[in-house]
Amino acid sequence: MVTTQSAVSTNVTLLTEDDLYLFNEGSHFNLYEKLGSHQLTHNGVEGTYFAVWAPNAAYVSVKGDFNGWNRDSHPLTARGYTGIWEGFIPGISKGVIYKYHIVSQGGYEVEKADPVALAYEVPPKTASVVWDSEYTWKDSEWMEKRQKHNALDAPIAIYEVHTGSWMRVPEDGNRSLSYRELAPKLTEYVQQMGYTHVEFLPVTEHPFFGSWGYQTTGFFAPTSRYGTPQDFMYLVDYLHQHDIGVILDWVPSHFPTDQHGLSYFDGTHLYEHADPRQGYHPDWGSSIFNYGRNEVSSFIISSAFFWLDKCHIDGLRVDAVASMLYLDYSRKQGEWIPNQHGTNENLEAIAFLRRFNEAVYQRFPDTVTIAEESTSWSMVSRPTFLGGLGFGMKWDMGWMHDTLNYMSNDPIHRKYHHNSLTFRMLYAFNENFVLPLSHDEVVHGKGSLIDKMPGDYWQKFANLRSLFGYMYAQSAKKLLFMGGEFGQWQEWKHDSSLDWHLLENPMHEGLRKWVADLNRTYRQESALHELDFDPSGFEWIDCNDSQNSTISLIRKGSIQVSGVKGEISPTRLEPEAWNPNPTGTVLIICNFTPLPRFNYRVGVPAGGFWQELLNSDASEYGGSGLGNLGGVQAEEIPYHGRPYSLNITLPPLAVAFFKLC
Repeated sequence: MVTTQSAVSTNVTLLTEDDLYLFNEGSHFNLYEKLGSHQLTHNGVEGTYFAVWAPNAAYVSVKGDFNGWNRDSHPLTARGYTGIWEGFIPGISKGVIYKYHIVSQGGYEVEKADPVALAYEVPPKTASVVWDSEYTWKDSEWMEKRQKHNALDAPIAIYEVHTGSWMRVPEDGNRSLSYRELAPKLTEYVQQMGYTHVEFLPVTEHPFFGSWGYQTTGFFAPTSRYGTPQDFMYLVDYLHQHDIGVILDWVPSHFPTDQHGLSYFDGTHLYEHADPRQGYHPDWGSSIFNYGRNEVSSFIISSAFFWLDKCHIDGLRVDAVASMLYLDYSRKQGEWIPNQHGTNENLEAIAFLRRFNEAVYQRFPDTVTIAEESTSWSMVSRPTFLGGLGFGMKWDMGWMHDTLNYMSNDPIHRKYHHNSLTFRMLYAFNENFVLPLSHDEVVHGKGSLIDKMPGDYWQKFANLRSLFGYMYAQSAKKLLFMGGEFGQWQEWKHDSSLDWHLLENPMHEGLRKWVADLNRTYRQESALHELDFDPSGFEWIDCNDSQNSTISLIRKGSIQVSGVKGEISPTRLEPEAWNPNPTGTVLIICNFTPLPRFNYRVGVPAGGFWQELLNSDASEYGGSGLGNLGGVQAEEIPYHGRPYSLNITLPPLAVAFFKLC
């Protein structure tokens, strides 16, 4: 520890003139290496260098447990006109707790946590902690090959997890697992389930646990609730060593107004817009970033780089993109300010998102960015040079809502809502979609997934198995929130564990096995993932049988063209130049009624034996055991406009997958 008389050295800096220029220009994306607190040795003296952006401050000092929280003993020095205050304090070491005391030019005084701190006290405490990002990684094998795991033609099945409630320790006051405790347990389960990626709800530091991490104050720090930054890195490392990718839910759309955070940081609206019609979010009571300010752009993109660089994160799911794109998002007339053209597009946010995606894919080309964008904004997942926003993928929120609405109907009424099942294919290839069944659908009185399903106890499980089967039949990547895979009855509660005891019940365990087998088949069969974003990989057999509430479709793998494999749609070639590679074909048939359908005929494109890969009505999944004894031989009977057809038994409330052998 140092005493309150220790001097602050002003001739130590980590900021070059280039750093300052790029920061003020909005092009410095490694601020975590320059701002914040950094331990170093100067002239043989160990200490910590501090740097913070506060351009409208008249006085900035560092106060903490090392100086008795004295606001006057360790002042920082302004670095010219850059807005940065800096200084080196001897004797400050790792673990020291601190805040900045800021006095604005107007006399406003406040204590602020460090915006670029790598660690914070465990909430509800709010001070920053001197820390580092050093870690010895053991995931080199994963990092070398992760590009193929994140590729558009790769199987991507994501398990969405809230770190604090996936599994708790009832014997120890119902506490959450630490990052290190979570690592082997979560990894083993994800491997057992066959998921390719884990997506964590925000682990960025946040003061209110009930925000689930979406009200972020520490944009460069894993929450200290579960351990240190190195403990979080260990969790990522462990997952990587077992071939599991890690996606982080990341929130650049808004931040909370807590006094220790970014809001009104230096006595002015530094990070946010001053006008509440631009800078205040009515839905969440939070502040909206000023995307047109260069330094703010540097700050936010630096946060993204930190997680991708220092924490080896494989992808970022960007939350609430729609709220960024529209100036009138969730606002009434008169509560928002139009742009310079008089329209409702947030031009600064659009430019920021494009800049963000360009920067990420330039620096980390083997990662992925995913937009949670709930409107029909076009070209979200198309390159910026084509006019798109540049994301790699986009959540298909419309599919989630339409399908859940359909499934919640009693089967006798589903024939009147058939369009809710099939409408998606009118736009399915406009974006690179992820199909989510996310946490948002199992909170705030919406009920759990299984509780949304109609019918008696058995039918609820059969319906949910059908929903999952239909999800995996669609052209898109997949995401399922924890607990849904085994039919948790309760809505998700962030302050308690999942109901793991339910797996002792054969119906819940059968549902879990079904999801695991869906993941296994999805990964093994290239037809189910290789052309997720190409219309040549999907073909309806019959999407019009609304009277029976059935649909049938085909998924196809890569096209063989003149002996060369490639993702080329046959519609772009002469008919005689392509062959649909029938051995890569998977047929999926869905029956959304409780009536079994015997001698159900469905057209297929080729003769031969069609093996039954999966049947959600199998007894091992909790079904009635009705099926096709391993497969069906195609008959040369034209049907559905195809030269061959199958005569199958279609089980009740079930989805069946067949592969041409």
